[in-house]
Amino acid sequence: MKLRERVGLNIQELRRIQGISQEDLAHRAGINRGYMGKLENAKYAASLDKIEAIAEALKVDPAELLKPRS
Repeated sequence: MKLRERVGLNIQELRRIQGISQEDLAHRAGINRGYMGKLENAKYAASLDKIEAIAEALKVDPAELLKPRS
């Protein structure tokens, strides 16, 4: 699995666990909702700044977005 796919799936999983909509997460992270969707679907690769912003919005360590999931 490519890293961008892993990051996208991790964002999606953590967002769903917390019961946050894609639109709400995008707003909290200061990211366009369409861009957030493309990150989750691995169409775009997130910059470190975006990973940090998304992690802050999800209240997790940025490393959580990079970790392999079981």
